[in-house]
Amino acid sequence: MKPLLFDNRFIAGLPADPVSGGGVREVRDALYSRVAPIPVADPRLLAWSRETAALLDLDEADVTSPEFARIFGGNALLEGMQPYAANYGGHQFGHWAGQLGDGRAISLGEAVNAAGQRWELQLKGAGPTPYSRHADGRAVLRSSIREFLCSEAMHHLGVPTTRALSLVTTGETVVRDMFYDGHPRAEPGAIVCRVAPSFLRFGNFELPASRGELPLLRQLVDFAIRRDFPELQGEGEALHAQWFASVCERTAVMIAHWMRVGFVHGVMNTDNMSILGLTIDYGPYGWIDDYDPDWTPNTTDAQGRRYRFGWQAKIAYWNLTRLAAALSPLFATPEPLQEGLQRYREVHAAAERDNIARKLGLAECGDDDIALMEKLHALLHAGEMDMTIFFRNLADVDLSMLGIASLADAFYDAGKRDAIEPALADWLQRYARRAADDPLDIEARKARMRAANPRYVLRNYLVQQVIDRAEAGDESGIAELLEVMRRPYDDQPGNERFAQRRPDWARDRAGCSMLSCSS
Repeated sequence: MKPLLFDNRFIAGLPADPVSGGGVREVRDALYSRVAPIPVADPRLLAWSRETAALLDLDEADVTSPEFARIFGGNALLEGMQPYAANYGGHQFGHWAGQLGDGRAISLGEAVNAAGQRWELQLKGAGPTPYSRHADGRAVLRSSIREFLCSEAMHHLGVPTTRALSLVTTGETVVRDMFYDGHPRAEPGAIVCRVAPSFLRFGNFELPASRGELPLLRQLVDFAIRRDFPELQGEGEALHAQWFASVCERTAVMIAHWMRVGFVHGVMNTDNMSILGLTIDYGPYGWIDDYDPDWTPNTTDAQGRRYRFGWQAKIAYWNLTRLAAALSPLFATPEPLQEGLQRYREVHAAAERDNIARKLGLAECGDDDIALMEKLHALLHAGEMDMTIFFRNLADVDLSMLGIASLADAFYDAGKRDAIEPALADWLQRYARRAADDPLDIEARKARMRAANPRYVLRNYLVQQVIDRAEAGDESGIAELLEVMRRPYDDQPGNERFAQRRPDWARDRAGCSMLSCSS
């Protein structure tokens, strides 16, 4: 395997925990702890992303070498790697949780590629850290497959996200209580290498603010601006205001993409929110099958549904207000922070209008088009229609005939289809009149819709099938599903089975509908 060039500006420029190694502890006046991955019995490469490898100037020969599995399984370090776990806090389900930190994530360092791009490499499941609390710092195969596949699937959908380089099995088992019901079992262990320009989260700034460590807070903000936002210019409070506004804008864009493709994060705690506006920490996520704005994929969230699909924009705003509160000691007045939050509202509203125009194949979105989409969402919910299939097939509806035959595959319930058909026909008439008045011709409208509405998304039941196969010894499904998700907007002859609506057997099955945080 060829060497990588490591810069490691985070640990070079910021204060460290004076104690090295594991051992759960409260860490104050420091932003990270030096800790090494714990070697595993038999690291073996199970899957890798050629696109992410290319970001690091690595090719197939590098990735398939025995050395690669040892390094990204936690058994060896490349020259220049300086592993550490970050210290941060966060609001979890709306409540301040205090110190959290990287409990099972260990960053190996910041690699700089030939193009000058910086990529932080982070192993998830590589062993305990000072922030592991009562956990073992490991991860199981099922959750690791989910994170590996979703990181790459989201990228190919055009959604801002962290990436996944590799999935390595450990040759060891990990004991987990999947449903938190008192029935733990041993499961195969695995490690994912996650890749991003930065893994800084809202919680990195919340923790020092909560402790009154204001010089440390200011130091971290200035560092983040220099390293991760070099396009920003200025100094002092004005520069900090620009930075917060940029974080707000990036977050708004990310959330709008989630809503466009039907993605539900499931755990939008502030420690799971990236300052770069990247989707981060793939736990109990899911995709909307039958359209339901109140659906959450997280069993822990089942009662309150705080992180439901339809609330994601609202929760992102709430999380930004928590970040603003943490940053407030750096500002003489609240106005700059309020302006940043207003930027979130403005950018998100504009992005949602863009979503409507693209998903409906319109040149632009007017006020009446917002009402048109809201009516459609109500019909999708009442008719129990599959969001992905409906919008993809809408492009193929002959608006001169106004039949719903090409939409039939979107319905999960024949009775609800019959009940909703008159109202859907009325909506299609409104849509046909609107499309007729639009400057885009038929082919341009269809092309615009197909570029915004994916044919393939990473439905939970598809991933669960891959997990079942892998746990039974057939690992080929991982690469097969990843290959399909590389081209989510293309019709792929022979892969139609990956675009079908959720089967009845998967409606309530664990892993196919809701999931726990256990991993």
